[in-house]
Amino acid sequence: MDQIIIEENKDKIIKNTEEDEEAEIDNSFIPVYHSFPVKDEDSQVVSAQDYRSILASKDGDFLLSSTGAQVKVSDLESKIVGLYFSANWYPPCTKFTDLLINVYQQLKDHSDPGFEVVFVSSDEDLDAFNTYKSSMPWLAIPFSDLDARRALTQKFDVEGIPTLIILQPNSNKDAAVISDGVELVYRYGVQAFPFTKERLEELKEKEKEKHDNQTLSNLLTYDGRDYLLAHPGPKQVPVTSLMGKTIGLYFSAQWCIPAFKFTPRLMSVYQKIKQQLEGKEDEDFEIVFVSSDRDQVQFVTYFETMPWLAVPYDDPTIKNLAKYFDIRGIPSLVVLGPDGKTVTKQGRSLINLYKGNAYPFTKTRVGILEKQMDEVAKGLPKTEHHSGHRHELTLVPEGHGGGAFICCDCDEQGYGWAYQCLECGYEVHPKCIKPVARSPGS
Repeated sequence: MDQIIIEENKDKIIKNTEEDEEAEIDNSFIPVYHSFPVKDEDSQVVSAQDYRSILASKDGDFLLSSTGAQVKVSDLESKIVGLYFSANWYPPCTKFTDLLINVYQQLKDHSDPGFEVVFVSSDEDLDAFNTYKSSMPWLAIPFSDLDARRALTQKFDVEGIPTLIILQPNSNKDAAVISDGVELVYRYGVQAFPFTKERLEELKEKEKEKHDNQTLSNLLTYDGRDYLLAHPGPKQVPVTSLMGKTIGLYFSAQWCIPAFKFTPRLMSVYQKIKQQLEGKEDEDFEIVFVSSDRDQVQFVTYFETMPWLAVPYDDPTIKNLAKYFDIRGIPSLVVLGPDGKTVTKQGRSLINLYKGNAYPFTKTRVGILEKQMDEVAKGLPKTEHHSGHRHELTLVPEGHGGGAFICCDCDEQGYGWAYQCLECGYEVHPKCIKPVARSPGS
């Protein structure tokens, strides 16, 4: 079957989806997506008058409306255009589509400048395309126009879906391509419009100011609620009683498979840290459960297993916190310092890697632990053959070249040194390596 670039990599993307779903939040307010970085957003320049050459092909200079009617490409020349690369077979795409529809409907009547979205399909066949397009209120490249779809994918270096490329005309007829439209729509929604650099800088500045002024009170209280839930009862604990403590915000849910493994580990570490701090009047550690459970019953039964506090189920604060801390998957642990400021969003990785030694999760503490790990790594083999993988693995610092990774052997998140396959990206913790002898030439 002759498919465009993304479709040729479908099997790989589906495999990644299965891995990502372990950490995926099943909530309408969090559109989890799988998108790969593209080239520098300033690397390509598009003229407002070039929409015809970009979107049209030898097969025609028209697009399909939501009703199936033909719309001339030239009708878009005065509008901001979002090229939406997506497919119905990939769940993160359908989730983001719902969010984009909401934003589009709020902006569709905006006259100066106008906003339009053009769907560039990676669907498998015409029926799938028609079914998916029927849910969209915007325009689409005809499914039969494979050349146009392939050309757009290549022109804008699209390496993953969903991807939203923003083309914005301006007074001098030139505008840089904004390649991270999915991120912008997720983070800012309609506020990102008109997607100019000036507007985005303004939003980033407001976001920075909000984080700079962050306190426990403005994070964890809402309207008339100034308390959290605790056992037994559950009883109510004032948010003010947490002031001066190191706080972990634990985003999780009973239905989440990785949380089934991680929550008991976190409980054990929590108890050990609490024991370490006994008698220290100037230090304390607490965790607050931020639920993504699907109903009150799930929340109650899950929370009953936990020794810490919780935000009440379905409280608006939950959605606000998930968006504020850019939570893309669960379980996730965000650590706040005694001053209420964010210490790290990598709490889960640090717990998995260092257990209770990670406390108080500060850069200074992590730096000390990383140096210790570096010393241990000096004594490890530079390459290994692992029983669970066919290729040779190379010892590398920082998973994926600089961040957290999921161990392909134990399925737990890690951070720091890893044995990585340079051919396919397979990674395992050094502790999970099961060495096997390989005969020469094998």
